[in-house]
Amino acid sequence: MRVLVVEDDPTLLVQLGAALGNAGYAVDEAADGRDGLHLGLTEPYDAIVLDLGLPVLDGLTVLQRWRQQGRTTPVLILTARDGWHEKVAGIDAGADDYLTKPFHTEELLARLRALVRRSHGLASPLLRCGDVTLDTRAGTVTLAGATVSLTAHEYRLLAYLMHRAGQVVSRSELVEHLYAQDFDRDSNTIEVFVGRLRRKLGAERIETVRGLGYRLVPPEAHPATR
Repeated sequence: MRVLVVEDDPTLLVQLGAALGNAGYAVDEAADGRDGLHLGLTEPYDAIVLDLGLPVLDGLTVLQRWRQQGRTTPVLILTARDGWHEKVAGIDAGADDYLTKPFHTEELLARLRALVRRSHGLASPLLRCGDVTLDTRAGTVTLAGATVSLTAHEYRLLAYLMHRAGQVVSRSELVEHLYAQDFDRDSNTIEVFVGRLRRKLGAERIETVRGLGYRLVPPEAHPATR
């Protein structure tokens, strides 16, 4: 999953970037509204954290322009403690949730997980496909109840496929959602990570749809097991 953080406080921006990275997200950062607006319009994010008190272009204007341009990415706004009017204005402008400063990082992470789940039509923090379970809260994966050890990139890839279980996901979409903007992207690495996941979870669970991409399916739905 890929997240954009738009925050002008350099200390908080670094802290949020580190926390989100440790939680398994690919993170892009912007320190003012102009850069945030551009990234939000040109890059595909799974969620955005947006401070309203931004220089150059305020957060509320940025949010309004995203929505006017048809961007439906879930947005979590950050507001001052006494800024109840900002919360109302932000939600009316198209924000999906808000968090008041100062806040606990764990709460922000929980709210982001919920936003991403809802955007995919999912209600539970436990994602399941057959006997594979991914716990978005703990960042763990189990196969038939046994813990599966994954690298950060393997986990990120599986999490995206789990959110889109049963749907075909192209290589280019995976690259766009698994890597930050400044990462040296190579679609061939997707094949490497898919191969590793197949060895750890079972080859039949990730189906290659020729010319289109990959699809995560439970073993019982695979043609070879019908």
